[in-house]
Amino acid sequence: MIKTVSSMLNAKVPGIWSIAPDQTVFEALSLMAEKQCGALVVLENDKLCGIISERDYARKIILAGKLSKETLIKEIMSSTVYYASPNLTAEDCMAIMIEKRVRHLPVMDNGNLIGVISIGDVVKAVIDEKVFVIDQLERYITGKPDL
Repeated sequence: MIKTVSSMLNAKVPGIWSIAPDQTVFEALSLMAEKQCGALVVLENDKLCGIISERDYARKIILAGKLSKETLIKEIMSSTVYYASPNLTAEDCMAIMIEKRVRHLPVMDNGNLIGVISIGDVVKAVIDEKVFVIDQLERYITGKPDL
């Protein structure tokens, strides 16, 4: 039972939370709090142009002494966006997240944004895979039939 990005998206509540680059950081934080998420994709004319996270806020606003109500998203967003495709495995996503040091991956399918997965989604999928393998091994060793 290998978990893919598609299966991770199917397990999530549908929806993509986004913001425009000309909105304020305060608006982004308000939306993140309302939606209980740690990052928003930044869309301009319905195209992915960046991502903003709580980490961006902490490092580029608070530590820089800027004001969130006066700073625009485009001033602090990460414009290099790493993404996943629906057929990638949880292990593939984990490798990308570790190597690129990111906690969120937008999911792109044929150039279209179809969702966002977080490090939490990926860790859960990896653990689910391991639990499944352990259960199958235990059943094999003890001779119990599959359910």
